[in-house]
Amino acid sequence: MRHRNKTKKLGRTKAHRKATLMNLASAIINHQQIKTTLAKAKAARSVIEKLITTGKKDTVAARRQAFKLLQNHALVQKLFNEIAPAFADRSGGYSRIIKLGQRQGDGAELAILQLVGFEPVIIEEKKTSGKKKKKAAPAEKAEAKEAATVEDVKVEEAAEAAPEAAEVKEEKKAKAGAKEEKPKKAAPKKEKKETPKKSTAKKETKKETAEKTPKKTVKEKEEKDTAKGKKKKEKSE
Repeated sequence: MRHRNKTKKLGRTKAHRKATLMNLASAIINHQQIKTTLAKAKAARSVIEKLITTGKKDTVAARRQAFKLLQNHALVQKLFNEIAPAFADRSGGYSRIIKLGQRQGDGAELAILQLVGFEPVIIEEKKTSGKKKKKAAPAEKAEAKEAATVEDVKVEEAAEAAPEAAEVKEEKKAKAGAKEEKPKKAAPKKEKKETPKKSTAKKETKKETAEKTPKKTVKEKEEKDTAKGKKKKEKSE
């Protein structure tokens, strides 16, 4: 049950919430306007209005009480000397909240919290659509004319040199064509050595070896046969 509990927690602990409200109050006194979420603006509104009411008293105790929250002597001095006297004839409602709609991204509602009578003056400057061209000085005009004449002379020289260059190119092409037309000397064909086939080569080698080896005479054969017969007889005996 939240009977008579008016404090908005803002998703923070007590110390964190106190520091947040202190920073918001000091920012309003310093800049007279801040942009924040709607929930924080409503929470800070009550704090800043209480500070302004204490600033109207202008006593030592009131200054100490304001310093207890702001923790800055310069801001306390500005509150008692500039902001509080501006609301001397006003009994309340020192600030206003202006809603700005939802924030892109998380969808949080944004708002502006500002002090009444301290609205910033916005001066809209007219933007010139097109830049005016500066008039050229007479010396610059003379230089531009000289540059234009030099360019015209270069163009004329290039036009005169164009046909001569074309003739030179045609002569080079004709010379190149004449060189290509000359018949090239036919290179002598290399005669292939005929390699004999493997089968024929083997037969020839066998014949040569047979011719080189001398045939055994008939006498040698007969002598061998007789020797073998003698050995057989000896064995049989």
